[in-house]
Amino acid sequence: MKKYKLGDICIFNAKTISRTENILIDYLETSNLIKGQITNVQSVCLLDAPSRAQRQVRHHTILYSLVRPNQKHYGILSFPQENLVVSTGFVTIDVKPEYHCTIDPLYLYAMLTQDDMTEHLQTIAEGAVSSYPALLPSDIANLEFDFPTFEIQRATSFFIDNLNRKIELNRAINHNLEAMAKQLYDYWFVQFDFPDENGKPYKSSGGKMVYNEKLKREIPEGWEVVKIQDIAQTYSGGTPTSTNRAYYDDGNIPWINSGELNSPIITSSSNYITEEGLNNSSAKLYPSNTVLVALYGATAGKVSLLSFEACSNQAVCGVMPKEKFMTTYIQFYLSSLYEYFIILSSGSARDNISQDVIKNTYLSIPEYVLLKNYSDIVNPIINKIIAKKQEVEYLTKQCDELLPLLMNGQVSVNCD
Repeated sequence: MKKYKLGDICIFNAKTISRTENILIDYLETSNLIKGQITNVQSVCLLDAPSRAQRQVRHHTILYSLVRPNQKHYGILSFPQENLVVSTGFVTIDVKPEYHCTIDPLYLYAMLTQDDMTEHLQTIAEGAVSSYPALLPSDIANLEFDFPTFEIQRATSFFIDNLNRKIELNRAINHNLEAMAKQLYDYWFVQFDFPDENGKPYKSSGGKMVYNEKLKREIPEGWEVVKIQDIAQTYSGGTPTSTNRAYYDDGNIPWINSGELNSPIITSSSNYITEEGLNNSSAKLYPSNTVLVALYGATAGKVSLLSFEACSNQAVCGVMPKEKFMTTYIQFYLSSLYEYFIILSSGSARDNISQDVIKNTYLSIPEYVLLKNYSDIVNPIINKIIAKKQEVEYLTKQCDELLPLLMNGQVSVNCD
């Protein structure tokens, strides 16, 4: 082991882009990088980009948000596009050329992003003179780490990288599967080109459309228009008294909050309550395949499918279809109303959507056979997505548990 100070072995904020040319850039904001995963990149002309769009990067540049380290807005880049520019809210960290055979960037990144290091940096940030927890680049530059031999670093980071690649592959597969399910829904129930009795696209082949006054649009002839409450039960959740630890400690009932409705399918929860907490609150136990709608908060209007039995807080509405084969249809239909829900909720101090809004939402109901055929095609796709998500969660947990042991030498990997 040899101790190094990061300021001695790394370059901080190595390069800033010149804003003299109006070139097209891909801009990465701090909020769009979470635990190594980029969620969004904005393509924009440089002169129209936010003034924070300044930092240039390269292969194996480490990005670390200087604001609120506990939110974990960090990552390491792998062969980024040449026009990628990141926010000055990040500090960029590059290993100096003279240390390329001494310090492995992936190993350094792993050390910087351990939970105990995140907590340490959050403590430093909370002592800042600014109005919010913030770091200076020098706070990271002054950190010291013990590094094993370069061979051990490479072997360790290779092992971690393989786990991360498997995780990213599963996420990519799920992204494609989700797109397939959504595309089929759009083709059948938005464009109305589901197979007619001759196997041809209904609307494109001249299928009769009729105007519906309730929906204010045309729908295929013979389709029924009902409210959500006519075909499903709806409940909102509840929160057990937070001061009563008997409602929370050693709880084994998953308790979903609205912030967890950030993906089409929920396969786990980070919060739990006890049976006593469930019985002494307005929370309801939802069965698997319940459609969840976020009523307020940052995810207001978002819709997710619950893949296991759970309850929720009052910021979530559970929609339980009376017929199981209608579940994914209702999920995609409600998801398509996101902008509508947000418009309804605008003007309030918080983006609130009431359970009554969900219950009284109109939707068109296709014929039974068509809905059943759709369910038979989509449900296997949904099941594959659930399996891949569960595998990602398992691999992530495995990585999180192994990483500290690898870093402190309690577990080693073969360098051969």
